[in-house]
Amino acid sequence: MATINEKEYENIRNLYQERRLSMQEISEIYKVPLDAIVYFFKRHKIPRRNRTESNRILFERKATAFKVKEKLSAHEEKLRIAGVMLYWAEGSNALTADKVDFVNSNPEMIMLFMQFLRKICRIDETKLRVLLYCYANQNKEYLKDFWSSVTNIPITKFTKPYVREDYKPEKEGRMKYGLIHIRYYEKKLLLLLWKWRKEIAKELGVDTKVVKWTRL
Repeated sequence: MATINEKEYENIRNLYQERRLSMQEISEIYKVPLDAIVYFFKRHKIPRRNRTESNRILFERKATAFKVKEKLSAHEEKLRIAGVMLYWAEGSNALTADKVDFVNSNPEMIMLFMQFLRKICRIDETKLRVLLYCYANQNKEYLKDFWSSVTNIPITKFTKPYVREDYKPEKEGRMKYGLIHIRYYEKKLLLLLWKWRKEIAKELGVDTKVVKWTRL
């Protein structure tokens, strides 16, 4: 087995603990097999990361699929705040969510949120997907054309629609165009939206912590 000079202890520990490189990356730097690095860690009792820590570091180092505009005009700042508030009200805020998922049936709200994604977040359009939700008595192809026009997202980015079969006459007029989910597969953007939401709420004096209440 290839050996590593004992004098490299501090440097290897720094690469792993401070610079947060993986053992594989360290082995590539020293041009030795991974087994040699594993043996070196064991011999020097260097604590190894668990799977959760390793996954977190990989996530943090992963390049983002968006590039937020830094210097905003007064108009753009209003758009940023509007986009964040729209998502707070109509987006998925589950802690387990892995993507941005904005849901609405109002074309104006959808257009505004798309402006926010494109002009402020400057997203990668290839990560966009659209899910149409409608009733069985509605024309799915017409609705997809409609929402494609509203969002300027190609129909090829629309996933299989969710169609409800329990249409009732009294629902006539509701969701004239169905509703859609605007989905952007980027966890880091979702975390940024949550961060902005908290900052705006704090600035306005709103406590975003869960409010405990007792039923009377």
